[in-house]
Amino acid sequence: MATVKPILRIFDYDKALEFYVAWLGFRIEWEHRPEGSPAYLQIALGDVTLHLSEHHGDCTPGARVFIDDFQRLTAFHQRLLAKNYKYNKPGLYAPFYDPTALEITVHDPFGNRLTFVERR
Repeated sequence: MATVKPILRIFDYDKALEFYVAWLGFRIEWEHRPEGSPAYLQIALGDVTLHLSEHHGDCTPGARVFIDDFQRLTAFHQRLLAKNYKYNKPGLYAPFYDPTALEITVHDPFGNRLTFVERR
């Protein structure tokens, strides 16, 4: 089966790393960032892989990525809150479409949203 890797538009490399790496816990797998050029990088958190791009025209800000079957979401939520990231304090709740699931939605500094869902 094919692998899907969403590309999310970013505007500030350092702010992207603060959000995705320092706060959410993604790791940089590789990056293409020649001197004087926009950054393009691949990040991963477990089985979740995303591409982040500063390149105009790669994608539009305001995307939403739905990350289903995320394991140990309650523990992940507690780690996020413990880091006391001043720009984001996500809630953990049962979504309207499945009262047996848990969901967290976080908003990155560029208008993109990541929704993490754990099926119980």
